[in-house]
Amino acid sequence: MKLLVLRIAPLILAVGAPVSAQTAADYTNFIRQIQTPSGVQWDASVAATGAQLSQLGVDAAGSHFELWTVKTSPLTSYLLDTAYVGAYIPVASVTIHSEDPYGPIPRTRADRAFSAVIAVSGLLSGLTDPDSAKSVNLLRYVQSYGLGGTGVGIDRSQATLLSQASVTQNGTQTLSYALTSIPAGNRAKVSGEERFAVFSVAGYQAPVTQIASSYIQIWPVADGSLAGISQGQLIRFTLPQLTVTLNDLYPSSTTYVQAYQGDPQLGVVGKTLPGSVLVINDSIPQSRVLTLKDYDAVFDTEGRWTLELLTVTPFGTDRLAYVSFDIDRIIRVNTTLTTDE
Repeated sequence: MKLLVLRIAPLILAVGAPVSAQTAADYTNFIRQIQTPSGVQWDASVAATGAQLSQLGVDAAGSHFELWTVKTSPLTSYLLDTAYVGAYIPVASVTIHSEDPYGPIPRTRADRAFSAVIAVSGLLSGLTDPDSAKSVNLLRYVQSYGLGGTGVGIDRSQATLLSQASVTQNGTQTLSYALTSIPAGNRAKVSGEERFAVFSVAGYQAPVTQIASSYIQIWPVADGSLAGISQGQLIRFTLPQLTVTLNDLYPSSTTYVQAYQGDPQLGVVGKTLPGSVLVINDSIPQSRVLTLKDYDAVFDTEGRWTLELLTVTPFGTDRLAYVSFDIDRIIRVNTTLTTDE
């Protein structure tokens, strides 16, 4: 029998709902064991963490294991990890790192770096050892989600093979990338995933099989605008209604509008406009349109003011838009005093 060691603890939150609204009760988890070459399969319902014995032994040609989680509503299944175990098959793992500490699925932004750590063990080098024990193949795939896509229901067999290499030595290697290679006309608006997979070499009774894989989701860079006040406008009385348009807000972000006196300056901490704070704690990017009014109390003095639209993500603070204008609400009356003699 095979001892199944479950590593689902950080994975119970999957794509499709705000993290704050997700609980373990919203998901069911199972491991699927598929025998090679018969194709016989067995599903084991599992908790979020733990270990248990499988009911099927590992055949001579090996067994393929898949870790799945299923969201209750809407009913959606997610393949989280895979592994292959066989008598002459090396062991491999793929771990992807980015600046975003989010756990369920690695993710980053289109303008940020990431890395993949590939660990291989169990490779042999004897003259009589089978080819399947002497090397593995590392493949890198890229796949676009398309405009507005989120990756739900994606067919990964349609991914583009970007590169492949043979690994013949045990050990760990780290592959670092300054930017994603997912194809897109506008590099700032890339939406898709990069996948790294380790495959076995065909050998005795064992076909080419995926030993390990992991993928990272790449999300677009946010953009936004402020409408209702024009650059350099003179405001004499009530401040006008402000429309805030937000596109592709990062799944973990806090976005708001702030005001401060003077011309635009990066890094200034100003006063936050009431009703402008938008916190996104989700698994996919979000777009919103906010309408702000009755915020005059923020502007307590006359003169030049600047409004800034800021978004804070795991990568830092970015200014999406700004506008500077002048306020002069002082009423001046010109009079002439005369006397009759």
